[in-house]
Parts: sequence; structure tokens; C-alpha cells
Amino acid sequence: MVTTPTSQRVDVEALLIEVADVLNTTLDLDTLLQRVAEVVKRVIDYEIFSILLLNERRQELYFRFQIGHVPEVAERIRVKVGQGVTGRAVEERRAILVDDVSKDENYIEAVARVRSELAVPLITKNKVIGVIDIEAREPGYFKEDHARLLSLIASRIAVSIENARLYTRIVRQAGTLALLNDISRDLTSILNLDQLLKRIGDLLVKLIDYQMFSILLLDESKQKLVHRFSVRFKENIQLKHDIPLGRGLVGAAAELKKPILVPDVSKDSRYIKVNPETRSELCVPLVHNNKVLGVLDLEHTRRNYFNEDHVRTMVTLAAQIAIAVENATLYERLAREEQRLERDLAMAREVQHHLLPPTCPTQQNAEMASRFNPAHAIGGDMYDFLDYKAPRACIIVSDVSGKGAPAALYAALVSGIIRSVAQGEPPPAQLLSSVNRSLNQRRLDANYVVLCCALWDDEKRIMRVANSGLPRPIYCHQGHAHMIEAAGLPLGMFPDAAYDEITIHASPGDVFVFFSDGIVDASTLKDEQFGRVRLEHVIAKQSDRDASAQEMADAIFDAADEFSAGAPVFDDQTVVVLKVK
Repeated sequence: MVTTPTSQRVDVEALLIEVADVLNTTLDLDTLLQRVAEVVKRVIDYEIFSILLLNERRQELYFRFQIGHVPEVAERIRVKVGQGVTGRAVEERRAILVDDVSKDENYIEAVARVRSELAVPLITKNKVIGVIDIEAREPGYFKEDHARLLSLIASRIAVSIENARLYTRIVRQAGTLALLNDISRDLTSILNLDQLLKRIGDLLVKLIDYQMFSILLLDESKQKLVHRFSVRFKENIQLKHDIPLGRGLVGAAAELKKPILVPDVSKDSRYIKVNPETRSELCVPLVHNNKVLGVLDLEHTRRNYFNEDHVRTMVTLAAQIAIAVENATLYERLAREEQRLERDLAMAREVQHHLLPPTCPTQQNAEMASRFNPAHAIGGDMYDFLDYKAPRACIIVSDVSGKGAPAALYAALVSGIIRSVAQGEPPPAQLLSSVNRSLNQRRLDANYVVLCCALWDDEKRIMRVANSGLPRPIYCHQGHAHMIEAAGLPLGMFPDAAYDEITIHASPGDVFVFFSDGIVDASTLKDEQFGRVRLEHVIAKQSDRDASAQEMADAIFDAADEFSAGAPVFDDQTVVVLKVK
């Protein structure tokens, strides 16, 4: 108990009540420290006042609140436990009163012309959290009564400071978590990698007021970290140098898969001097499924700028960033693959286009027309008119297996073989057998072609048809459309396959329609197919109105398009029409 006269004891009791009121009315640390300074001022007329808090990890004191100090100087000062008057008060856990600091060899000058100093430790739950320090320019200014009085209220102040710090930490953590949640939600919506990295830089500054920041991604083939995004003092810059895995602070963080916090880079042998201004650095690896994707690198011009709270925040954020980076990287890879596929499809379309004849041959007793509609995915449809001597014309309609560039290339192979075989002008069944043998000699697994060959003799009006798996063609005679019963195994699969040939003696007005499965398979959005019955109905109807061969082909396409009602076309559509005059 403070030994003072009775009247003074009443003042102490009043002071304790006032201190309790002040300490219990706020949890804001800045407000609390200001009010503590005001209460102490009323009982001890100090000139210079400060509250220093203890950094337990580094065992040093830093200014949290001050009156009478030069702010810029106070901000830089760090007092080790045991050094100076304040450091001794913490180490010895008792008030230290110095009547004349000029005679104290441990005194650390923070303000000029100070002569006397009183430092009282702040202790709560048997733990020192800081110190109250008052100074004056007169020697012997502070008395033992001041020391006892300040020690009396220091424990109450310590409890309130600790509560306020806890409250501040909780509020800050709640805000950080809310911001982390917003950032995570924002990042998951960005799939462009460059946009994502820039957005990370923009959002991160809301959590940590960095001065320099880089995102480095790992090039696994070279085992190097490559700068993909860098900011220096709020300006985007391009850094060219790569960092080998394990080299420097950034390389060490990636290799160890652990964050690295360096309060003073000049004291860490791993540091690579890239930015002369850097004093402290925090490196956090981006790890997803135990695989290192890169490193977040934060730098500051102040020593000891980054702390354990920053580490915890960055580790939490890095996990979300790693997922976003992985997703964006996969998307970027898929986009490149999609571009490659589009180039392949363009090439396939060009190949397919060059395989089709520019015009239909003219005949004295027949007119021919063709129409072709390629699917977006590029199927393997192909039709051709082989160069047989007059009065004969040879029609080929085929569909190779597969889609895209492979189908187009296989169609080119088939086309070349057909033209080679056709030089001998064989009849349809023989042509199919010869092509089949050639394809089996050059057999490609899972590749085959279905093909219909029709040989028209214009002088005799005779059609000879052989088929190897294409939808059977339609013959319309006197307004009745029906299927030509020509069938056979696909070419390129069965070396010993044999093919039949059907001969039809046609009359003027008769119509032959050859088509690929893209016509009968045209579907609605409900997956209902156009089918052969509807196709035969269209052909019969057009035959009744004496439509030309081209009108017949157009009517077939119009009917299929109208039926599918805007549904996408997933397979090539081919129609060749021969109408007998």
C-alpha cells in the first residue's frame, strides 16, 4: 500500500476509481493509451510520457504511444530487454527510478536534455507486456511516491492494455478473414492467368501494405522460378532474371515448401540483393496437392516490417491463390490446346474442301446435282465423280471413320486409292474390292470407310450400284421412292470381304439419291431423328412436281434443317442426286 498522508490516501482511492472508469469505457487501444496518459498527467506532472510494448519473440521494446518524443525517432527505436532504463524495468520486473540519467551508464537517450526518468513495468498474469516511462528535464524530479503510485495503477493498466490488444487482434482477424473470403471468391472467378496475377497484387495490398511484391511460378522442366508479375512502389515492372530452385530466400521457400520471414535481409546469407532498398522480406510458397507451383514474395524498406500475423495471413491466402493459379494454368493450357485444335480443324476443312469436285459432270440423258454441309467438328464425308470414259459416269459417296484432322487425312488417303484404282475403270463391286485390299495393306487401327459406288451408263440408262456400309441409296420410279438393297462391310476392316452389285434399268423421270448418314441422323433438340421415311417422302413429293436434280437436293436439306429446328449439326451431310431425262 502506498505510504502517504491520510488526505493523500483519499486521492489515491479517487485515482483508482477514476482509472477503473477510464479503463472500462473503451477497448480501442489508441483511445485507451491516450486516456491513461491523461490520468497519469493529473497526478504526476510529467513532461515526456511513453508506453512501450514488448515483442516477446525478439525480446525488445517498441514505442506504442508517446508524448514529447520526436515521432520519426520513436518509431525507429527498439530497446532490448535489460538495456536502458526501460529495458531494466522489464528485466527486473520492478519500477526503476533514476534521479540523474547523466550518471547512469545504461541510459539510452531518446529525447535531448532529459535528466530524470521513471520506468514502471506493465505486468499481467505474471507476464511483462510493456513499460510506462515518464521523463523530465530536471534532476530528481520524480519521487518514490510517484514510483509507488504509478506501480499501483500499472497492473490495472496492463490488464486493460492486454484486453484491448486482444480485442484489436480479434477485430483485425475477423476483418482479415472477411477480406480473405472476398478475395478467394474474387480469385476463383478469374481464369486468365495474367489477369489473375494482377488481381492478386491489387487485392493483397488491402491485407498487407507492401512496397515490393512479386509472383514467381515454377518452370518444372528447368527447375527455376520465373517472374510472372512484379510491383515496385505501386508500379508494374518486368523482371527477367529467373531463380533456381533452392537459391535465395525465394528459392529456399519453394524448396522447403515453408514460408520464410526475414526481419533484416542483411543478416541472412541466403538473400540475393535484387532491390537495394529492401530491408525485410517475406516469402510464401504456393503449394497445391503437395506440389509447389510458385512463390509469393513481399519486400519492404523497413526492417522488422513483416510479422507472424502477416505470415499466418499469407499462408491462408496462398492456399487459395495456389488453387486459383492451378485452375488458371489449366485453363491457359486448355486454351492453347483449343487453339491448336482449331488450327487442325481449319486444316481439315481445307483438305476436305479440296477433295470435293468443283462441279457435277453433264450427261445427255441425265442431270446431276450435289450438296454438302460440313459439321463444325468435321466428319469424314466425301463425294466425287470419277473420270470414266463417256457415256459412263461414276459417282462416289463415302464417309470415313472419326472426326477432325485424322478423318480428313484418312479421307485423303482413301481418295488417292480410289483415283488410282479408277484408272482401270472397274465396275462398282470390283472397285470396292480393290480399295478394300489396298486399305487393308495399309491398315490403320480403328480406321475404316463406308462407301457407295454407282456407275451410270448414260447411253443405256442403266445404273449399277455397290455399297460397303453407307446408308442404302434411294431410287424413285413413277413417284414411288424405295431403298436400293445394296449393302456390304466397311472398307479397310475385312481383307476378304466380297461386294454385290445391283443393276437398275431406269426410265426418264426416275431419280437416284445417294446420301450420308448425316441426313437421316439429323435430330431435334429432343433427339428425334429425321429418318429414312421422311427422306423418301421428300423425294417422292419432289418427283411428283418434276423438280430438277438441284431442286431435289435443296429440298432434302431444307426438310432436314426444318426438322432439326436449329439443333446443332454433329455430322457432315452429303447428297448427290441423279435425275434421268
